[in-house]
Amino acid sequence: MDLVDKKVLLTGGAGFLGEYVREELISRGATSWEIFVPRSSEQDLRIWENCVRAVEGIDLVIHLAARVGGIGYNQKNPAPLFYDNLVMGAHLMEAARREGVEKFVQVGTVCAYPKFTPVPFKEDNLWDGYPEETNAPYGIAKKSLLVMAQAYRQQYGFNAIYLLPVNLYGPGDNFDPEDSHVIPALIRKFIEAKESGQEEITVWGTGKPTREFLHVRDCARGIVRAAMYYEGAEPVNLGSGQEISIRNLVELIARLTDFNGEIRWDESRPDGQPRRCLDTTRAHGLFGFEAGVDLKEGLAGTIRWFLKHEREQE
Repeated sequence: MDLVDKKVLLTGGAGFLGEYVREELISRGATSWEIFVPRSSEQDLRIWENCVRAVEGIDLVIHLAARVGGIGYNQKNPAPLFYDNLVMGAHLMEAARREGVEKFVQVGTVCAYPKFTPVPFKEDNLWDGYPEETNAPYGIAKKSLLVMAQAYRQQYGFNAIYLLPVNLYGPGDNFDPEDSHVIPALIRKFIEAKESGQEEITVWGTGKPTREFLHVRDCARGIVRAAMYYEGAEPVNLGSGQEISIRNLVELIARLTDFNGEIRWDESRPDGQPRRCLDTTRAHGLFGFEAGVDLKEGLAGTIRWFLKHEREQE
């Protein structure tokens, strides 16, 4: 799909990932004023009529908008995490289908995978069990949109593709302690502990689970490459292919933030999914995607951004 002269609807385009996707679209030929970003405060995509208006005259939809958070947020908000994500995606895809949109890119989540998926996660494992409990409402809502995309392709010939990014991080992430994910939460925790002279910090869980992290710029590049070059029905993982334990991640961020105090583990808190690492063979084979940002370098850049951003806010 040539992006030149295409009208693009980029939901969630003002968010963390969305800003990088917008930059990548422009770098690949899209025109900035032909990229439309609906704001949730003005155009609630849970409402059918707003989705109908949003897709008018659109050639390509990239649906990033989502209600999302970390483990604590997931435990407190299972109902809106299910309802909002399901309804937004379902309304938008149906509206796009009726409008005759040329292509629809649905961005899913690694949380859709079963709790005990063999590592590395292969796309064919997606239906082999129930997701980890704290992620299940969000993950199942997003996975339902894969079924919808495949059903619409089968019955209507609608060109909808489905991508499964792993956990993201990078400059511009959400560092709010109430609903941030693990990397921004840890960066804030360590920096504030260092600046306040704390001698120890407490981290949730045992540190034993593993995770994989993808730099947001890499993810944006993968999404746009898929929009341009992938035309299939099967879901596709987007990841770095590098697995790290939470304990090792915590120790790495502690070193990068120069925190020298003690780290305590609150084992009464949930660990989440035991292991998480994606098989990225399909993305490489189908549209030539490979991650390029090393985790240590990416974390260092994210820390620098946070420090600069926080200073500017003061």
